[in-house]
Amino acid sequence: MDNLTGKPLLRSMMGERIWRLFDTDKAAFQRETIAYFERGYPGWSVKKVKYPHVFLEDKR
Repeated sequence: MDNLTGKPLLRSMMGERIWRLFDTDKAAFQRETIAYFERGYPGWSVKKVKYPHVFLEDKR
C-alpha cells in the first residue's frame, strides 16, 4: 500500500539481465525496466525499485 495515495501496490521481480544495468547504465536500466513492465503489466507503472523487488502502481 502506498502511504501517500493509499493505492495498493503490486510487488514483482525481473531478471538479472536488467538488474546488471543498474550499476553500469542507469538510463538503460530505467528504460528496460519500464519497457519490461509495460509488456507484462499493461495499465501499471513502476513506482519504486529496490533489489530484488519492483513496486508497481495501478494506473487504470
